[in-house]
Amino acid sequence: MDSIMDKLDALALNADLKPLLTLVKAARNGAVYGAKVRFPHALVMIFLFRSGTFREKVKLVLKATRQHAYNLSTFAIIYKSSMIAMKYLNPTGPKEGPYDTFFAGLLGGYIVFGRHPGSVSQQIVIYVFARVVLALAKLSVEPNMHPLSSLITPEARTRIKDSAWPAFASLSWAAVMYVFRWHPETIVSSLRSSMTYIYVDSDHWTSFHNLLIHNK
Repeated sequence: MDSIMDKLDALALNADLKPLLTLVKAARNGAVYGAKVRFPHALVMIFLFRSGTFREKVKLVLKATRQHAYNLSTFAIIYKSSMIAMKYLNPTGPKEGPYDTFFAGLLGGYIVFGRHPGSVSQQIVIYVFARVVLALAKLSVEPNMHPLSSLITPEARTRIKDSAWPAFASLSWAAVMYVFRWHPETIVSSLRSSMTYIYVDSDHWTSFHNLLIHNK
């Protein structure tokens, strides 16, 4: 057994195989992370808000978990492959270009998430988009980031940073409550179900039992 592990260790540390092994580990990590993140979320959401038998709910949980793991694993492979390809195709030599990450992400995003806009893909993309918006908001007030950076004083920068999150949170909830009230059909089904449970079902009951013990 030790000799087998020694051979596997030597294989894993082979410098010539590093680009290929990078793809293998990226795929592995994407699948594991996707499964770890999605399984508890799907378990709670499906068993709380979906109708159906226990067997049907288990199938939905496993399907969502598998899809999340597959998406992240496939994206990791495409992204890493593209980065490696562009590195060695660089006319100035084998090195990473300043926009390689952008184009690799663009390709992976289109192939994995853009062509298959299912509920799992939409949730991942929306999560990423929200994080990017917050990151760009922080960068927008950093020194030397754009031509207007010099006009932002240190005091103004501090005030903007302190106010950015409260403004973002308030406007996000204001917008979603307005859209849910007047155009609920445009909201993704999982969010709509959650909001219906909290804000619509709370207006209706016929006894103490479905007031506090059960929803309906």
